[in-house]
Amino acid sequence: MTLSREIHLKSRPSGVPTADNFEIVRVDLPEPAPGQVQVRNTWMTVDPYMRGRMNDVKSYAPPFQLGEAMQGGAVGVVMASNDPSLQAGDLVQSFFGWREAFNAPAGAVQKLETHGLPPQAFLGFAGMPGLTAYVGLLRIAEMKAGDVVFVSGAAGAVGSVACQIAKLKGHTVIGSAGGAEKAAFLKEIGVDHAIDYKAEPDITAALLRAAPEGIDVYFENVGGAHMEAALMAAKPFGRFALCGMISEYNNTDLGKGVRGLVMAVGKSLTLRGFIVSNHTDMQAAFVKDLAGWVAEGKFKHVETVKEGIEAAPEAFLGLFKGENLGKMLVKLS
Repeated sequence: MTLSREIHLKSRPSGVPTADNFEIVRVDLPEPAPGQVQVRNTWMTVDPYMRGRMNDVKSYAPPFQLGEAMQGGAVGVVMASNDPSLQAGDLVQSFFGWREAFNAPAGAVQKLETHGLPPQAFLGFAGMPGLTAYVGLLRIAEMKAGDVVFVSGAAGAVGSVACQIAKLKGHTVIGSAGGAEKAAFLKEIGVDHAIDYKAEPDITAALLRAAPEGIDVYFENVGGAHMEAALMAAKPFGRFALCGMISEYNNTDLGKGVRGLVMAVGKSLTLRGFIVSNHTDMQAAFVKDLAGWVAEGKFKHVETVKEGIEAAPEAFLGLFKGENLGKMLVKLS
């Protein structure tokens, strides 16, 4: 038997989750059955979309079940294999995060070729968050030459990649983030105008100062006042890629709404929501572009790392407090 610890959803939150909604459970894993592998995770990710899965409602991903281990992206090492497709020592990626180790069918994990990148990069800028930024800008918002691009949550996992892709494609980029450290980071990655919404709480005024002639593209990560600012600053025929609205995820009152939505009519705006899993056909192009940017030293990334499986709930809750700079990750022993 192999001892593992995993995080279960103990109760469903109402509003902002708390540590009491989670529990750490010890489990014993037997030897892998025929066709299975046993994997010990080395890294796991926490992401804002997981908040929606804590609710017992139908959505694009099924809800987490009470009393069962949660799920999420992870990278780990095969400890034992009972399938010829994988061997002990292979590095793999899976959706069996929130646990130290697990048994699973070999087909449920993917052998990971790092191409010289650190393994955890495939949970961040080289993985789903990076592809989300790429899809949102190039397919959903259809960036065009000369566009002014506004990215909210710009110092986060998706936003920081979106800012850099837009700059590498030759656009003027405005990014918003909370706090002087994050604003300074935005300047480091080439953002033309960094808005610190904690120092400048009137986001609309700050955005209009940064883009007096308006914005062409808005990459939406936050919602609320950021969306209202983007509506006010948008040029006619502006395009909005709606990736997420983290400021809304813990709301229990859905009647508040976004002010100024009527602007979408008068300005003929395109507002398009998207889920990255519906656009995996762009993966090859993304990897090719990213590999080139990394090789040329044109791409920067940063991570916020918590240590140990017991820190996973704290890391997840920290997303909603703006505690992460870049990708929030949990390093497992």
